Amino acid sequence: MIVSAIAFYIFAAIAIAAGFMVIASRNPVHSVLFLILAFFNAAALFVLMGAEFIALILVIVYVGAVAVLFLFVVMMLDIDFTQLRQGFLQYLPVGALLGLILVLELGMVGASWVIAPDAIHAAASPAPAFIDQVTNTRALGRILYTQYVYLFQAAGLILLVAMIGAIVLTLRHRPDIKRQVIAHQVGRRRDDGVEYKDVKPGQGL
Repeated sequence: MIVSAIAFYIFAAIAIAAGFMVIASRNPVHSVLFLILAFFNAAALFVLMGAEFIALILVIVYVGAVAVLFLFVVMMLDIDFTQLRQGFLQYLPVGALLGLILVLELGMVGASWVIAPDAIHAAASPAPAFIDQVTNTRALGRILYTQYVYLFQAAGLILLVAMIGAIVLTLRHRPDIKRQVIAHQVGRRRDDGVEYKDVKPGQGL
């Protein structure tokens, strides 16, 4: 019990420090690396909670795909960070307002523990007996695809819109690059690619 508590505090502290360094690092590559570290520590916390499936999904999907993709995008895109920092003060009031709202929400959550202490016991009540007979994956799938199926589909649509927006923002048309046009390839005729030459005997092309 003491070992699990010590491991929890170590992983939680590293995850919080890595999350802070994500937004504090000036180098975007370092920010992505700290993000990967935060994902690994979050996965370790899920393992301590007994949610091994969620921990593996977090490592495989976020660390193995999303974070690496972010790293390649940051390294390949030619971004002028000096120009991006010029409008920092313009969005500072909005960011400060959102941060204040987040702090107030966290304060309300902390105050609810003092005002309604019974809510903690209700949240920490033991699970039903039959939950021990269900695997972690089946329990997650049963809740995700029954009770929260509409929210799951809405999250998929949001990710689809975000992916389309990222493609539109990064797509650049350059006149000096030859691009593939499927319509021209499909509509190509034999006369467009074959030319007959009447070569006389003893003459070359």
